[in-house]
Amino acid sequence: MAGNSKRRGAVRKAGSKKGATVGSGGKNRRGLEGRGPTPKASDRPYHPAAARKAAAEKREGRGASARKPAARPSSGRELVAGRNAVLEAVRAGIPIDHVYLAARVDSDERLGEVLRTVTARNTPLLEASKSDLDKLTDGGNHQGIAIQVPPYEYADPADLLGRFPGSAPLIVALDGVTDPHNLGAVLRSAGAFGVDGVLVPERRSAGVTATVWRVSAGAAARVPVARATNLVRALQDYKKAGCFVVGLDGEAPTTVAELELATEPLVVVVGSEGNGLSRLVRETCDAIAGIEISSSVESLNAAVATGISLYEIARIRATR
Repeated sequence: MAGNSKRRGAVRKAGSKKGATVGSGGKNRRGLEGRGPTPKASDRPYHPAAARKAAAEKREGRGASARKPAARPSSGRELVAGRNAVLEAVRAGIPIDHVYLAARVDSDERLGEVLRTVTARNTPLLEASKSDLDKLTDGGNHQGIAIQVPPYEYADPADLLGRFPGSAPLIVALDGVTDPHNLGAVLRSAGAFGVDGVLVPERRSAGVTATVWRVSAGAAARVPVARATNLVRALQDYKKAGCFVVGLDGEAPTTVAELELATEPLVVVVGSEGNGLSRLVRETCDAIAGIEISSSVESLNAAVATGISLYEIARIRATR
């Protein structure tokens, strides 16, 4: 008979009628109190998504905090990258804000000297990954090290006179050279041939940037760069100070190798590869000289022409 079976569960106990028990809703709510909304999968400790999140944070946080560069330098600051450029900057005593060093980088004498010097100066040393340095230097050949330096301090044009007592001043002036690679190469040649300094206009001219530092291979730390508000006026001031101004031009009547003024206090003016010397600058020059080249070549790069000219001037000065 239904309801009289001895089978377990067949007999309904008193007070156990089907349906909701009075107060059961409140009882279940109390059981859920304090749990809040269901957390994301990545926030659950035993969920695979949480393990992936932790691994990603570990990769991103390796060498973080005070040991990892967070962003590109700002406020006009520049990064000098590459072992030669950094070493020359350190030797010159240029103020350094930070040193960025790649993790597990192969050391050599240059890197060792840089690290000893910056450590003695208590300069902050930040560890960075190769990809960090690639981004900071725009993919440049940083060789595992870069330094952040304050904005370049340009010299006054008058400061370039007489830096080497006992020798006739030799200055290079650039007229309309806007490529920083050319400026860096000019500085490298200037450092090799004992130039007192390089003069550039404030407008329509390359300035000293990280690219210039890198291309100059550290010469930017040894050869001062001055900026002139008006290039023609600055050249006239040099003439009043006793210097001769010689402009370079491929169609000049004489060559630099035959330049009689080479042993005198000299300012060599180099124009841009496309436009050459501007009219007013040309009119300010005391002489125009050129370089003999093959007829199959139309012109020389500004930096190449500067290097050849400085070599010829140094050769003449050494033989007289």
